[in-house]
Amino acid sequence: METNSSSLRDREEKLSPVKLHAAQYAIVVILVVLVSGLWNLQVLGAENYKAAAEANRIRKVPVLAPRGRIFDREGRLIVDNYPSTSCYLLREQVKAGDIPVIAAGLHLTVDQIQATLKHFQTAPKYQPIPLKQDITPDEQAFIEAHKNELPELDTIDEQRRLYPRDGFAAHLVGYVGEVSEQMLANDPRYAAYDPGQVVGRSGVEQTYDALLRGEDGYREVIVNSHGKEVGKLGQKLAVPGQDLRLSIDLDIQRAAEQALEGKNGAIVAMDPHTGEIIAMASRPTFDPNQFSVRLTQSYWSSILNNPNHPLLNKAIQAQLAPGSTFKIIMSVAGLQENVAQDLKVNCQGGASFYGHFYGCDRHHGGVNINTAIPYSCDTFYYTLAYKLGIDKIAQYGREMGIGQKTGIDLPEEAAGIMPSEQWKMKNYHQKWFAGETISVGIGQGAVTATPLQLLRALSGIASGGVLRWPHVLLPGQVPAEMQNAVRDTFPGSGEKTIPLSTENWQLITDAMANVTSSPIGTAYPAHLEGIDFAGKTGTADVVSGRQKGSKNKDTLPNAWFVGMTPRRNPDFAVAVLWEHGYWGNNSARLAAQVIDAYVEKQRAKDHNLRTVEAVKTPEAAPEKAAVPVVPAGQ
Repeated sequence: METNSSSLRDREEKLSPVKLHAAQYAIVVILVVLVSGLWNLQVLGAENYKAAAEANRIRKVPVLAPRGRIFDREGRLIVDNYPSTSCYLLREQVKAGDIPVIAAGLHLTVDQIQATLKHFQTAPKYQPIPLKQDITPDEQAFIEAHKNELPELDTIDEQRRLYPRDGFAAHLVGYVGEVSEQMLANDPRYAAYDPGQVVGRSGVEQTYDALLRGEDGYREVIVNSHGKEVGKLGQKLAVPGQDLRLSIDLDIQRAAEQALEGKNGAIVAMDPHTGEIIAMASRPTFDPNQFSVRLTQSYWSSILNNPNHPLLNKAIQAQLAPGSTFKIIMSVAGLQENVAQDLKVNCQGGASFYGHFYGCDRHHGGVNINTAIPYSCDTFYYTLAYKLGIDKIAQYGREMGIGQKTGIDLPEEAAGIMPSEQWKMKNYHQKWFAGETISVGIGQGAVTATPLQLLRALSGIASGGVLRWPHVLLPGQVPAEMQNAVRDTFPGSGEKTIPLSTENWQLITDAMANVTSSPIGTAYPAHLEGIDFAGKTGTADVVSGRQKGSKNKDTLPNAWFVGMTPRRNPDFAVAVLWEHGYWGNNSARLAAQVIDAYVEKQRAKDHNLRTVEAVKTPEAAPEKAAVPVVPAGQ
């Protein structure tokens, strides 16, 4: 007994108090870790695990909102939607062996499916992803017939964009497409989007995407362990996008498209009183319907490899020498500076400045400001540029918006160039040479402009110096704050009034009328009987020296024309750029087609209105012309 007691005392002496406390603390720490883990698992993480469990049982099926339709100013449909069915893939149920079967049934390649899976790899696994859009009836039948073997395939009904055929108004309305990884990574505007969502990618579709796209909804359905739908829980209805009415007139748009058919260039028409764009066409064009489903590589390659750049909206993006259309801006500068009134030159086919001879197309003889515009005499404007100097020319050019964006509510507008001494030093670190001023005086050299810039400038001059903000959306359709946001997104030179004396205004507009109505005018072949039609031609060289008779089309000059009706305070103005169209009077004929379509439509409206008045009242109001004719000199 004594021996046992002794052994027990030995063991107690061997277990020191320090070791005992350490063991106790270790046990406490282990218990704390276990309790903490259980707390995180059962309390803090309960919602996450509940959500994961729900995701295994409940599936959200997207209900896509139809985009708003697009109408012209008279409420005629331009862009519509059509019913379509797309195939979606439920990735949590995909088995590797199913992919070749799916590819064969949907007429895809295995690589295409793998690329789609990679594209959406960051999206939640339980979220259905679009596999193929706008599937055919036989592909729908394949999915239906293989529901049990391929539960990962599902179909969703949606509304898809339907654009006019033959690229009609394509650059204006734009197109839609999926949000790309590059857009998500580099453009903060798309931060709230998910991969695969459809957004406006150009034109009106892009500018007003927030209004047009609406808000997607969803259906909550109950699925079993095989992914088969066995019940419904609820839904959130999709909110359709807002319909929009543009300022475009389909009849005038059609006339512009027809005039430009088979040519490269642009036609843009505007109401100078409001800045509303009435028509905008660019050639070559493209088919936006090709972009509303998954774009084929062959079509995309044909677009990219086309040297005439079909995706370029030349009405607002072509930056080219304006040629003699710039002489109207020169005339304003010369008259307002009291230089042009008494300037007379004797044109003998050109003149020499700074030791260099600058040619003119003809021997015009004695020329003053009244005949310089209809003659389009280079010699007169060489001399005027010599007297004004480049900085004074640049001052008036900038005031009229040359070298600045107009701020039109369309993406990717170009600014053009209004050169000056400061501009050349800043961009090229070189001094301005006096001889360069002579070329700028006739719209050549470093000066470049877009058709819309020239349209706004020249129609603004014809409106007494009032330049409006060009826009394609009729007012009153968006909240004021969004309208301000659009203007902030597309800044321009804004609405402004250029001081222009009545005498100078009348002189310039009468001279522009003589361009089309007088036999001495460069656009006389395009004159329209009974219509007060004014304007200015431009023939802009694209190489050094005009190659007359050249068979190389790429060396022929660009043909410009900006015209309006009536000559003063015009109701309608149009600018035409015909790339390599040679003489400006060729573009004047195209403009005349558009002007004539506008006038005939206005006269038809006026006639219909008076017919109604004749029925309502005993005596009809007297007939009057829809477009007043202002005799020259008044």
